[in-house]
Amino acid sequence: MRDSVIPAGSDAHYSAGALIRRLLAEQGLVHWKKYAVAFVLMAIAAGCTALSAYLIGDVINQAYVNHNLAGIITLGFITAALFAGKGVATYGHTVLLSYIGNRIVADNQRRVFDKLLNEGLGFFADRHSSEFIARLTAGAAAATQMINLLITSVGRDLLSLIGLVTVMVVQDPLMSFFSFVVAPPAFLVLRKLIRRIYSIARSQFDGGARIMETMQETLQGIRIVKAFTLEETMRERFDRNVAAVERDANKMARVSARASPLMETLGGCAIAIAITYGGYRVIETGATPGQFFSFITAFLLAYEPAKRLARLNIQLNSGLVGVRVLFEILDSPPTEAVDDQKPALQIAAPSLEFSDVHFSYRSDEAVLHGMSFAAEAGKMTALVGPSGGGKSTVLNLILRFYDIERGKIAIGGQDISQVSRRSLRRHIAYVGQDVFLFRGTVRDNIAFGKPDATDDEIAAAAKAAYAHDFILGFPRGYDTPVGEHGLQLSGGQRQRISIARALIKNAPIILLDEATAALDSESELQVREAMEHLCQGRTTLVIAHRLHTVAHADRIHVIEDGAVVESGRHDELLRKGGRYASFYRLQLKEQELRPPLAAVASS
Repeated sequence: MRDSVIPAGSDAHYSAGALIRRLLAEQGLVHWKKYAVAFVLMAIAAGCTALSAYLIGDVINQAYVNHNLAGIITLGFITAALFAGKGVATYGHTVLLSYIGNRIVADNQRRVFDKLLNEGLGFFADRHSSEFIARLTAGAAAATQMINLLITSVGRDLLSLIGLVTVMVVQDPLMSFFSFVVAPPAFLVLRKLIRRIYSIARSQFDGGARIMETMQETLQGIRIVKAFTLEETMRERFDRNVAAVERDANKMARVSARASPLMETLGGCAIAIAITYGGYRVIETGATPGQFFSFITAFLLAYEPAKRLARLNIQLNSGLVGVRVLFEILDSPPTEAVDDQKPALQIAAPSLEFSDVHFSYRSDEAVLHGMSFAAEAGKMTALVGPSGGGKSTVLNLILRFYDIERGKIAIGGQDISQVSRRSLRRHIAYVGQDVFLFRGTVRDNIAFGKPDATDDEIAAAAKAAYAHDFILGFPRGYDTPVGEHGLQLSGGQRQRISIARALIKNAPIILLDEATAALDSESELQVREAMEHLCQGRTTLVIAHRLHTVAHADRIHVIEDGAVVESGRHDELLRKGGRYASFYRLQLKEQELRPPLAAVASS
């Protein structure tokens, strides 16, 4: 996956500090009341920890200095109550933070999905879907992880450290000062690791996306993988990606743990100094052993939160990679912004007209050069011509998957660029060569054309699409799962379900893009009959390579090099002897020269 797939913005905009401020402002403040409760609970837990360390001194003094059993029993009950309170407070803030985190994850996943729905086809053209899956999962989770990390670092670790240091200072201020001389060198070491940590974390994210990409392509193309015996090829590709991520993970383990030996050594030295000095005070200066034990207990308890706080910057820079990839996609300008504020398309007579339309997918490669033609209301208009001439582009522009550069496309006299996309697409039913069925049942997929359709309407659409009989032949009928991409159905069955989906939409304009090109003769005949029902009384624009399938069209336009070079009815174009006649004769010749399948098999 390329880092440049989505513009990352300026370094300042996505710096660690800016990301943290944005996270807290946009997502943390929304839940500030719940975070305040969690913070209070963490403060209670921290206070219980500090008081427990302080009471250790009193326990030692009551036992070894005062020999007071009643005092020890009292302190025992107080200690038990402190630990119980700490347990309840810890449970409360842990569950509360989980609830808040789950809500933030869900909200971010919705935001990313909504953002993707507002992108045009060009946005996805040079990107792999696995990238967006990775951003959706890793980015959404990273946001809540970072906020919770900050809250727990302040509420749990910092407050615990403050409470325990207070106990240490109360018991022995001088020893407390010498105990923390290890902090500056530890922070210097950790600071040098941060940039390296970010680089490795970003590489891990990219590698994880590549693993997902290989897995997804292998499963979706499993027929090709097996037909071309590509198992070893895909296995090697997957192994390379996994090995790269494993190497990055090992690097992360080494780098993130690189400071541990120094920190542990410095911590051990500090503890040794504290023990030596504390023992000296008890033995030589008459200090109570309770002070010594209380200080040591507080120091040992403070070591872990201090170490976590020291590593906070490393954890933040590692986790903020996911936040960066989340904001990169959310911040990129929408390529198909919602335009519902525009007037809705109003159709009296659904005629369609292209007037001097120019368009290119890339700035240096024009696809349409002044395309002009008309499709009369309620009639069938066919577009034919060689591949790459711009026929499918015409349908893309009618649906406004892309916007034209110059010219005008009008439906019922209305410029489609001046109406909302949603209203435009509601008036159009599309059936393509590559049928896409959603995971679900046959009933679900037909109902996508009209989400509130009744069972009778679904059955009626299926009957008109010549799909009802084969659907009832399934053991579960309309409740039969179609599988991923509809792979549990044949090509002809998928195509007829897509026609039923278009029929139930009852749109006045029909767009057919090579709807029978991939079918055998029997399936083609059934689909063509279904298409005749679909097109009755509707404005139909059909793309076809098999010219006999559009011989009955009311108007045929021959498209070459992004322009209309011939127009007329089938018989008129044959009499002209132009490009259409040439294509037609060529197809007839190919059919005559094509040997029967049995002859090919026996040769």
